[in-house]
Amino acid sequence: MGHVHGPNAARQPGLQLKYVVDPRPEAAAFAAELGASIVPLEQALGDPAIRGVLICSPTDQHLGHALAAVAAGKAVFSEKPIDLDLAKVRAAAPHFAGARFQLGFNRRFDPQFVRLKQQLDAGAIGRLESLHLINHDPAAPPPGFIPTSGGLFKDFTIHDLDLARWLLGEEPTTVYAVASCLVDAEIGRQGDVDTARTVLKTASGRLCVISNTRRSGYGYDQRIEAFGSAGMLCAGNVANDTVHVMTEAGDTAAPIRPAFAERYADAYRAEIEHFADVVHGRAQPQSGYADGIAALALAEACAWSVVHDQVCPFPNEVRHA
Repeated sequence: MGHVHGPNAARQPGLQLKYVVDPRPEAAAFAAELGASIVPLEQALGDPAIRGVLICSPTDQHLGHALAAVAAGKAVFSEKPIDLDLAKVRAAAPHFAGARFQLGFNRRFDPQFVRLKQQLDAGAIGRLESLHLINHDPAAPPPGFIPTSGGLFKDFTIHDLDLARWLLGEEPTTVYAVASCLVDAEIGRQGDVDTARTVLKTASGRLCVISNTRRSGYGYDQRIEAFGSAGMLCAGNVANDTVHVMTEAGDTAAPIRPAFAERYADAYRAEIEHFADVVHGRAQPQSGYADGIAALALAEACAWSVVHDQVCPFPNEVRHA
């Protein structure tokens, strides 16, 4: 993710990328491309000229790096999740009180989804009643990714759980999830799943269904359908181009975007633009530490529901074992 966020930060007006913290030999060329220097973390955080930090390290290092950056008085952007251990994240929360901390839930910044949210809030379809979120990867990740990923719900579904909270405008009060390993048997051998369906319900009765798979076979499938008392809103997939060829054989069009970097390129740029405003004190983070706790708790509730094959009635409190 550093190769996504670093160039966006380097190109962002009002930001200058000064350092890259990365011990790998190949990082030197990357830093040079961005006009940055390779330094140890302590040197970067000790530089009073540094006002913001982008944390794109492995997941198990997010929380430690964020704590160090916040303690140094920096504005912090961190990739999700904050950590894989909900108890650790909750215990660290007091250290982030008042901090300028932005969590990388990039879908809140996607132009298609932002417009859908604006129409929803404006009452375009009356009162929201239910959501359908589709998040399908084009192909399964390499097996070596699975052991450190946190599993499907914490690595993958967590984006949808945050999106659901953002669009529903209410916290889910019950969670039910079912999951299987249908894509790659090796994922199952490593104790994870690759296909899931999740149903969220709020106190007012609003429903959200989330569809996840590690393999679509047709591209990076990212869609939202919102149903209300007066109609429906939908945000469809983004294709590589808008050209259609129509002949007697039928109607053909370009495929949808193949992967997350291409599909959410605009969202990634927008969230770093927002972080620039956070750094300069012009805005408060749109997705912060509390959102990270809430989404992680829901991810654990999903896993709990799969293991116990029942509705999790306390999604904000569950600890998955």
